[in-house]
Amino acid sequence: MKKYFLLPAIAFTLFACNNNQPTKMSEKTGETKGFGIAEKPFGNTDGKDITEYTLSNPSGMQVSIINYGGTITKLIAPDKKGTMGDVVLGYDSLSGYLQKGNPYFGALIGRYGNRIAGGKFTLDGKNYTLAQNNNGNSLHGGNKGFDKVVWDAKKLAGDSSLELNYVSKDGEEGYPGTLNVKVVYTLTADNGLRIDYTATTDKATPVNLTNHAYFNLTAGADSTILAHELQIDADKYTPVNDLLIPTGQITDVKGTPMDFTTAKPIGRDIDKVKGGYDHNWVLNKKGNALDKVASLYEPSSGRYMDVFTTQPGLQFYSGNFLDGTLTDTKGGKKYVQHAALCLETQHFPDSPNQPSFPGTILKPGETYHQVTVYKFGTK
Repeated sequence: MKKYFLLPAIAFTLFACNNNQPTKMSEKTGETKGFGIAEKPFGNTDGKDITEYTLSNPSGMQVSIINYGGTITKLIAPDKKGTMGDVVLGYDSLSGYLQKGNPYFGALIGRYGNRIAGGKFTLDGKNYTLAQNNNGNSLHGGNKGFDKVVWDAKKLAGDSSLELNYVSKDGEEGYPGTLNVKVVYTLTADNGLRIDYTATTDKATPVNLTNHAYFNLTAGADSTILAHELQIDADKYTPVNDLLIPTGQITDVKGTPMDFTTAKPIGRDIDKVKGGYDHNWVLNKKGNALDKVASLYEPSSGRYMDVFTTQPGLQFYSGNFLDGTLTDTKGGKKYVQHAALCLETQHFPDSPNQPSFPGTILKPGETYHQVTVYKFGTK
């Protein structure tokens, strides 16, 4: 089986960790600060203290992350006038993230991102049963996926980097093998949020890690993302059935509402897609290089976000299930349908049951390593 996830060291200078960049300068000098990491208490759950870590870079961009779910709580980026704004959905307190129905705002997703049909798969002749937590299917790791656990957090020296570690025990949520997971968030000098995912296992197991941030580049000025312009470097996508499980086909986007090969407003064709966009695009990339695969632009703010990844797929989700009922939201704002969108870099949904898709089985002695960068700018 093709080991697409075995990744050599990536020499990608634009997004390399900034260990050679200036570190935070002394506050006594009065000079501009460089990279920094601040922290503050964010509540308590499962008898463990939750901390919010805020990464900052010399240009003033900030990313805040809590060790509950490895969740991105804030992402502060400038608009074309230089005004800073928070471009991700989230909550003002931990209670928001703990509420029933929280749609994975900003969280790390695992052990398997997206859906596995029927909550079942067979590996090495053995049948495995997972939680059927989404219309009879398993979604985003099950009832208590990586988004609902407390990660061990460690600030890294040299730049704005936060390392998170979690050990998923053999049998957790039905998955075989003890999986050791490390995720490093790095805020780069050029306003990129780099996410490095690494994992090893002692038994063969499916692995598909991603992040579920919900973006609105207007920083809340527009209640929906329908005017955002999206381009995805993908000529094909994987059609799904009524339960959002891939049919196994790989279909051309040309001439369909799924065609984002040229940038277009998200609202242009969304009514032609039953339920809205919640599909996996087959990226036009070869191998496991860190390539630009998508670009999102919001005209009124001038903000754009480029997406780079080593992964073969991208799940574009247009916030179809948001309905304004979530509580403890930032500033009490109502998150209505299409209030934000997700661009989840990934392997394809239901790959353990789809032999024609790129494989997702990690074996002992192998290392899973994937990288994604969300890079922000204005025009």
